[in-house]
Amino acid sequence: MVSFGYNTSSMAQRYFSVDTEKSVRKARLLSYAAVSVCRKYDVARAYQSSEEMLAAEKLDGCIAVVPAEDISEVGSKLLHLGIPCVIEKPLGASISGVKALFDTARATHTRNMLSANRRFTLTRHARTEPEFLWVTAVHAVDALRHIAGEVEDAQFRTLKNIGRAADWYAIDFRFASGVSGRIDILPAAGALEESYEPMGEDLRALVTCPFGPQRGWRAYRENRLAIEETASDNMPEDVLNGCYDGAAEFIRALTRKQAPHPSIEDVFPSVELCLAMAKTAEQSTRGQVSGKS
Repeated sequence: MVSFGYNTSSMAQRYFSVDTEKSVRKARLLSYAAVSVCRKYDVARAYQSSEEMLAAEKLDGCIAVVPAEDISEVGSKLLHLGIPCVIEKPLGASISGVKALFDTARATHTRNMLSANRRFTLTRHARTEPEFLWVTAVHAVDALRHIAGEVEDAQFRTLKNIGRAADWYAIDFRFASGVSGRIDILPAAGALEESYEPMGEDLRALVTCPFGPQRGWRAYRENRLAIEETASDNMPEDVLNGCYDGAAEFIRALTRKQAPHPSIEDVFPSVELCLAMAKTAEQSTRGQVSGKS
């Protein structure tokens, strides 16, 4: 696994201090933390950089969890080396980086998987960072694409909140299948909740996961409750949020010598759409993003 401190020295400088002496001390702390994690989870070895690890180990597969600006570089490196890998969303920090990774995946044919855990499982509170729309909300967009198919058209609105911590966003979708969908992204709504509500003629389901006061799902038929399941308090978080099943899918595919899903190519249209909407949000308070994905 390549994790946050895949290059501890530069990561420490980037995230903690520009002072060299302090950065070195921070890098050492990160190294000690990595050793501690290895002991806790029975991991054989820890390395100072991905280059060191790749030179020393013959890997069957690699899970790369790195900051957005490093995803494209690390992912492309693994793909060029022919190492099956799991790549974090959102594939990169820019559309050029995302497309470069997408092109590399197509050219190398190396087996790959994108960590889109909502495919295995929105209102979000106090998320005010400007990149929230394309870094995190891509989960909801990809979940809708997974359910309804490819997007034919998307209408995007920014709901300006004067004096509040963050703007809200509303996205209306028309899918090639004829299905319509909507996402409301309310990053300062006073609640930490993510919910999905598929609806059809005489059918409706409500899923609250992985965030919410009571996580689980309910299904209705002809306005009557047909089935209900609530997550227990002792259910492991990695099982509840889909990360466990995502990792299991990757390992199962490697064992069977199959291609894991979702791949970079599967999720690329979701990321591309969110990046386009983020650009629209910067340029105006109301915009339209059209085209097939």
